[in-house]
Amino acid sequence: MMTVFKNPFNFSRNRSLHVDKKKDLGKKGEELAVQFIRRQGFEILERNYHHRRGEIDIVARDRKTLVFIEVKTATSNQYGPPESWVDSRKQQQVAKIAAAYLQERKVTNVDCRFDVIAVDHTRENSINHIQNAFWIET
Repeated sequence: MMTVFKNPFNFSRNRSLHVDKKKDLGKKGEELAVQFIRRQGFEILERNYHHRRGEIDIVARDRKTLVFIEVKTATSNQYGPPESWVDSRKQQQVAKIAAAYLQERKVTNVDCRFDVIAVDHTRENSINHIQNAFWIET
């Protein structure tokens, strides 16, 4: 006779719930960021542009400049402010995806920049928009 034990914790389900909550939080942060930059006069060209294993949260136009925006949303300061999460590895990834976007869309002769928008739920959804947050040497 074989005894079957049921997993009372259902680890796979709990992990799925965590991932869903994280995605929901990210979507809410991105929506707040979009509302914010629209009020600043930006034109949203694309949201969640995917290329291979990465994504750019928002592609927008600020006057004549094409802007690639990474959004970070925090519910605690456990890991520091959300804008600090865009480390050099993430910057390189965003730059590669931006280059793919430009090539795929056949965009040439346009000024580009990289912005970071931090949405901090610990401070009543405060938004910190860092224009020209990082540069990429070509």
